[in-house]
Amino acid sequence: MQQLNPESRTDSRPVAYAEAVSRLAGVRHALRLVDNGFADGPQNDEAIASAWDQAGDARQRLFDRRSGKIVGAAAAGVEALMIEQQEGREPHEAATQALVDQIRRELEDVAGIIAR
Repeated sequence: MQQLNPESRTDSRPVAYAEAVSRLAGVRHALRLVDNGFADGPQNDEAIASAWDQAGDARQRLFDRRSGKIVGAAAAGVEALMIEQQEGREPHEAATQALVDQIRRELEDVAGIIAR
């Protein structure tokens, strides 16, 4: 007797979406590190999830490029703050707040690319 198997199809959506959400989560984690545990950033993961497929390739690629830049910039900023602490200096409070505010704005902006 022949067993019918459903056709398997390759769907890149779960991988692409998972990477997108992972990037935003990573940046939110960086915010928590520099903002004493109180920075959550925008909570748009569900909005991004529901709009991801309808966003189209162009907006998904733009999201990928922009979120990659945010991750790099956030990592560099957090690293600079950590170096200051490791060298026994307290990072400047205004500089830390400026970094947090900039990351929040960028997160909100990049989330809006998909969740419009």
